[in-house]
Amino acid sequence: MCRHLLHPALSLHQDSCQKLGDSLAFIRNPKDFWAGLMFIGLGIFALYLGARYNLGTAARMGPGYFPRILGLLLLLLGAIITVRGLRGHGDPVPPWRWRPTVVVLGSVVFFGLIVAKVGLAISTVILILLASAASHEFRPKEAIIAGVLLAALSVGVFIVGLHLQLPIWPEFSR
Repeated sequence: MCRHLLHPALSLHQDSCQKLGDSLAFIRNPKDFWAGLMFIGLGIFALYLGARYNLGTAARMGPGYFPRILGLLLLLLGAIITVRGLRGHGDPVPPWRWRPTVVVLGSVVFFGLIVAKVGLAISTVILILLASAASHEFRPKEAIIAGVLLAALSVGVFIVGLHLQLPIWPEFSR
């Protein structure tokens, strides 16, 4: 029972594990339950941040309007998903895998470091290639195609649409 709730690397005595499993036995779908609690936590955080700013009205929204509405929606969604986790049956939460997490976060940090020098187009392709490598289903050809399409979309949205001052191509190509 405890394996379904916690990562096996956590060292809990058998007695503690059994007590924990017994106290959490009402959770029938752990994935939904924990995802719902995560949404509730994010909603509370958004409400906390939004409380610092003026709310305004629906006609004249203040800077705190969007964070508060988003926080309320996240709370509502989290409550629905958490209740689903208590009612429906589902698979246990799989053990945490650090490699994909580190690879994806590292690729995003690397993107941030190179985008000003390499340009948005090439940086986006590199980001997609590196982040895709985190999966055991990595296919280089598909990652390159996705990277090129997302690079074109990024240039269209951020450079053409929003007029951000980012280089599209590397500095040496100018």
